[in-house]
Amino acid sequence: MPPMKIKKHNFYAGPSILPQPVYDQAKAAIDDFAGTGVSLLSISHRSKEFTEVMEEARLLVRELLGLDEDFEVLFLQGGASMQFFLIPLNLLRTRAAYLDTGRWAARAIEEASYVGEVSVAASSKDGGYRYIPEDYEIPSDADYFHITTNNTIYGTQMHRIPDSPVPLVADMSSDIFSRVMDFNRFGLIYAGAQKNMGPAGTVMVAVRKSLLGKTGRRLAPMTDYAVHIAKKSMFNTPPVFAVYASMLTLRWVKEQGGVAAMEERNRRKSALLYEELDRNPLFRAFVEPPYRSMMNVTFDLTEPALRERFDRMWQEADIVGLKGHRSVGGYRASLYNALPLESVQVLVDVMRELERTA
Repeated sequence: MPPMKIKKHNFYAGPSILPQPVYDQAKAAIDDFAGTGVSLLSISHRSKEFTEVMEEARLLVRELLGLDEDFEVLFLQGGASMQFFLIPLNLLRTRAAYLDTGRWAARAIEEASYVGEVSVAASSKDGGYRYIPEDYEIPSDADYFHITTNNTIYGTQMHRIPDSPVPLVADMSSDIFSRVMDFNRFGLIYAGAQKNMGPAGTVMVAVRKSLLGKTGRRLAPMTDYAVHIAKKSMFNTPPVFAVYASMLTLRWVKEQGGVAAMEERNRRKSALLYEELDRNPLFRAFVEPPYRSMMNVTFDLTEPALRERFDRMWQEADIVGLKGHRSVGGYRASLYNALPLESVQVLVDVMRELERTA
C-alpha cells in the first residue's frame, strides 16, 4: 500500500508544512532507523548512524548557503528565542545595534539589553510594523548589527540587506533557504527549524569562528558557541528527531535544485496570491508592495460581513492554518518551501468564488 498523502492545504505559519518525502522517511525511521533495528526515537545520539546524520545536516547547510571556511554550523536547542540571549552573550562587548521590524526583533532587543548596551538604529513600530525602515545609520562602533529578514506575524520582508560596517547578525527563521543571497556577508545567521527547515525542536546557528571569544565574559558551557563548535553540536544530547527531519528537508532542498530553485517556486506562489489580493475588491493586503514577504502573506476582507462565508469556504476546500496572528487579525497564508503551487491556486480559487457569489 502506498503511503497516505497529506490531504490538507497547509498554510500554518509554524510548525508548518514539510515535504512529503520527509514525512515518509521520518515515519520509516521511527520503526527502524538506518537499518539498525532500533527506532530513531530511541537510538543513541552517540551512535555512528546518528553522528553521521548530524554531520550531514551541518554540511548541507554549508553547501546550500555557500558558506566560507570561517563559518561553523550548529544545531542547538531552545529555538531562535534562546539565541536572542545567547548572541549578545557571545558577541556583545560594549554596544550592539538592532533594527526593530516586528515582535521577534523587539524580543531580541529586550533580551540583548540584559547583557549590555543596545541601540535601535530604526523601528517600524510606529506603522504597526507594516513596513521596513530604509533610511538609518548603522553605528560603526557597534559590536554587531542585528536584523530580522522576514517578519512572520506582519508579513514584511527585507528585500535589500544593508551594507554594514560591523558584523551583520540575522534572524532568518521564516525565510532561511527560500531565496538566494550572499550569506557570507553575515557574521552570524540563525533560524528556528519549524518553518522552512524541519520540525520544531532545533535551531540552526551559522557563526563565524573569528567573532567568538572576544567579550572577556566567562560563559557557562551551554551558552558558549565555542563549546558547541568544539563538540560538533554534541555537547549535550541533541534533539535527535528534529535534527534528522531537518537533514531530510535539507536533502530535499538540494534535490529540488537548491536555494535558487526554492526562490523561483516561492516567487511564483507569492505572485499568484498577491496578484489576486490586488485584483479582487473583496480583499486587501496588509503590506505595501515594496515590503511584502514571499513567505507570509497577510490580508483581510474589505467586507467584514463576508467573513463567516469566506471562512466556511476555505475550510470546505481543505485549507488549514489561514487565520492571522492574534495581534494582527485577518488572515495569513504562509508559503514556505514545501507548500505546492497547487495549494495557493486552491486558495485563489476560493477567493474568486467568493467574489463571484457575493
